[in-house]
Amino acid sequence: MAALDLFGRRWALRILWELRAGPLGARALLTRCAGLSSSVLYQRLRELTSGGIIASSADGYELTQLGTALIHALRPLDEWAITWAQTQEPNDQNPAEA
Repeated sequence: MAALDLFGRRWALRILWELRAGPLGARALLTRCAGLSSSVLYQRLRELTSGGIIASSADGYELTQLGTALIHALRPLDEWAITWAQTQEPNDQNPAEA
């Protein structure tokens, strides 16, 4: 339950998603996560670091082995979300356009 609590916090999964391709600094994370405040970013970075999911590096922040394993575990959910989003597209159209 502690892991679900951590990942359920606003922006936590987005930060992890942005780190999936490699290390990023705080500025790059703020740029990629429009609407994320610096105070929330630094709080999430502390929490994720404390949880052993990410680590500080010379290039910013990066996934640890646990973080990489988490990204692999989330891949099926990502695939499902892509399928789900495709089913929602017709519902998002303006009725006058259909």
